[in-house]
Amino acid sequence: MFQIKPRVGVIVWLYNLHHVKQLRRYGMIYYTSKRMKYVVLYVDQIQADAVKTMIEKLNFVRKVELSHRGELNTEFGERLDQLAEQSEQAIPDVENYRKYKKRSNDDAHRSR
Repeated sequence: MFQIKPRVGVIVWLYNLHHVKQLRRYGMIYYTSKRMKYVVLYVDQIQADAVKTMIEKLNFVRKVELSHRGELNTEFGERLDQLAEQSEQAIPDVENYRKYKKRSNDDAHRSR
């Protein structure tokens, strides 16, 4: 059966973009920024540190960073419930707001 391999993003900052094709041998190129001169590669998580050290040795590479996306908590269900409860408590009385809004609009029309 097909198994998904855990992968990690590697951000490679370059001096110029002439050597982007050479980075294909290290991983899958996901994105290239021409303006900011960086490339996002995806590599197997097991090989990430080894690939990082190999890429750092290349003379056209300015800096190499590993993505921190895997370290972030992506489960927001509990936090969203808390935010929903807080927003329900913070909502003012809607009917009074509508009456106030209508009065202020009527006053604005009368003054013209």
